[in-house]
Amino acid sequence: MTMTLEIDLERIAEPLLFPGFTWQQFKAVEPLLDVPGVRLSFLDGVLEIRRMPGKKHEVVKKRIGILVEAYLEIAGIPHTPTGSMTLESESGLVRREADESYEIGTDRDRPDLAIEVVVTRGGINKLEAYRRLQIPEVWFWEKEQFSFYALRVDRYEAIQQSELLSNLDRLLLTKALSEPNHLKAVQEFRRSVGEAIRPNL
Repeated sequence: MTMTLEIDLERIAEPLLFPGFTWQQFKAVEPLLDVPGVRLSFLDGVLEIRRMPGKKHEVVKKRIGILVEAYLEIAGIPHTPTGSMTLESESGLVRREADESYEIGTDRDRPDLAIEVVVTRGGINKLEAYRRLQIPEVWFWEKEQFSFYALRVDRYEAIQQSELLSNLDRLLLTKALSEPNHLKAVQEFRRSVGEAIRPNL
């Protein structure tokens, strides 16, 4: 018989943190917390329980994904969308799910790009979690703007422009996210990217 723990989602306004877990203990309780509406993360013995985000978060996350995939398609860059797949490393004592993630190129064993939409503060150190997972580039969308980070051997460095998608105009991407009309935002973004990438067509 499979047991689950009851969690009152309405009471989880901020991430709940529970320190003192070994990796084995975390993996033992993980199935008990596998309930709809909850996202789990783990770093250095700290279990994070976070309520799944609401509409605002999901709308922004989805649009970012659509825009990034439009850019990759127009630019002809081989890629695989990996969404919010679970990333974990026992040796790194880490488990994390990005909001969106992508393998850039072919035959990858992990995402090259992780994207986080931040609507609530607190919780485990996300950049440290991605460092343990060796994700080459991480984007954060917070307070209506992007922050880009590139992995440099053993630490992340803030960068002004994506290195994986070096021709992607950061300002164009930000503008598309500030447009209230989703269809208009995507259409204008695709047109602008197409003009920039294929100026002679």
